[in-house]
Amino acid sequence: MTPFEELVSIVARLREPGGCPWDREQTLKSMRPYLVEEAYEVIDAIEGGSPAPLQEELGDLLFQVVLLARMGEEQGLFDIQTVSRGIADKMVRRHPHVFDPEHVSSEDEGSVAAWEARKARERGAERSMLDGLPTALPALVRAHRVGEKVARVGFDWPDRAAVRAKVDEELAELDEALVSGDAAAIEHEYGDVLLALSNLGRFVGVGAEEALRSANSRFGRRFRAVEGIAAERGLLLHELDDQALDALWEEVKRRGDLVV
Repeated sequence: MTPFEELVSIVARLREPGGCPWDREQTLKSMRPYLVEEAYEVIDAIEGGSPAPLQEELGDLLFQVVLLARMGEEQGLFDIQTVSRGIADKMVRRHPHVFDPEHVSSEDEGSVAAWEARKARERGAERSMLDGLPTALPALVRAHRVGEKVARVGFDWPDRAAVRAKVDEELAELDEALVSGDAAAIEHEYGDVLLALSNLGRFVGVGAEEALRSANSRFGRRFRAVEGIAAERGLLLHELDDQALDALWEEVKRRGDLVV
């Protein structure tokens, strides 16, 4: 028995009478938050750069996939074998230049455009190329992916300067909304600014979600350092004025080991 087959067997046992009460009471819908959590733990492990945590988190994510497939099997919908067969067939079908010995390859066969063309043929004319993007994706991630997808059919700004100008345009419209005080208009224009910034990130090779995650982490480290300095000096942050708080913040920023 391979390790994967053993995992499938373990999951089946957990779901059977006499198995784990928690695993037995889960449903496809109840597993949604756990699946998202495990996916983000994989991302954290990738960013951590250490192989051992990544291996562990990939295992946890794989468990979620096998458990969901088991639930599908119990309902007569599918099982892990049909799930595996489906993705294997899809990958072979979408890579004819790799797997089909009789396929005549062109220079752009492995390009993103060729990939999208094969996906479009599978979708058929009645479906949008955006249909495959989950609406539950984090908004910044979805904005980036939407931009990538529509760009593949030429729906994009011509260059970085043009998309940078779009950011200025949206900021100006946000300023107008702020002056008006219209809450709905402010939300609308603020969203447009974020979308434009996401597209700018795409043009410069920076993912908006990743950039914001890094900024959040950086701010958190710096703010904890500010708290530490204040505690060392017997200061209470809520009692300090803006000038004193800014001075502490700038002091922390000058400490290179804290602003990575």
